Amino acid sequence: MEIKVISVNKSERKGTVKEPVARIELNATGVQGDAHSGNWHRQVSLLGTESFRKFELQAKRPLKYGEFAENITTEGIILYETHPLDWFKIGEALLEVTQIGKKCHGDSCAIYREVGNCVMPKEGIFCRVLKAGPVQAGDAILYQPRIFRVKVITLSDRASAGEYEDRSGPRVKQLMEDFFNGLGWRSEIEGVVIPDDAKQLTQQLTELGGTDILITTGGTGIGPRDITVDVVKPMLDKEIPGIMDLIRLKYGAEKPNALVSRSVAGVSGHTLVYTLPGSVRAVEEYMAEITKTIRHSIYMLNGLDLH
Repeated sequence: MEIKVISVNKSERKGTVKEPVARIELNATGVQGDAHSGNWHRQVSLLGTESFRKFELQAKRPLKYGEFAENITTEGIILYETHPLDWFKIGEALLEVTQIGKKCHGDSCAIYREVGNCVMPKEGIFCRVLKAGPVQAGDAILYQPRIFRVKVITLSDRASAGEYEDRSGPRVKQLMEDFFNGLGWRSEIEGVVIPDDAKQLTQQLTELGGTDILITTGGTGIGPRDITVDVVKPMLDKEIPGIMDLIRLKYGAEKPNALVSRSVAGVSGHTLVYTLPGSVRAVEEYMAEITKTIRHSIYMLNGLDLH
């Protein structure tokens, strides 16, 4: 089904219904002339006719576009099933989803008082403007779900030489696939195996353009060939010590050998970086804690403070 704009709406005051207009101009702060524009993440609000139809049955009366204070009324997509960081392209304009739903202000909101309820807190979505442009009723909408790109690097002299099968790298890939599938996010996960060689690892780290998450496995100990941390750590722009400290404390209490791991986590450019030990068991233990923080970390890296 074609996704399109049904109505464009704006208002000069917050907390009021918006009035349909012939067209709106999207700029760096949102909808030109709209009360909700500004330097924040909820610049533009969208609500689908699919939500309108459901609510009309409850309200037992027809509803006007803009009545829920949405800037853009859409048709052809269940908006609240999208995800933060997905894109909508409307003509020249480009919007990025930043929030699904919001807190309802109840009686303090004119919309709630006039309509008797509000569908926006559950089914409306919010976006920020990545590229300016005009939008009007009838415009086609191109929906582009965010695809998260993950690179998994196994460091092992023997596995790279074909002396034994790499098991830790594939296990990381499977755990990451499970993580993204559980959120309904799309992902592309690449795995490579290289020897414990600083030069080759450095080369891999210089080719991270567009990579959201980098996970290495192997080479985090104190042996003469354990070079992973020594190569990765200087390339981090920001270190995230709490993750690995927690893991070492949690598992080191029962297995003191786990305290010898020098694993690090951090950020390199716009890439989250995690270095894991080489055993499958350690991979499972580390990933169990790391995945708890990934969604929030991705949002923070993209300027979204969604608690």
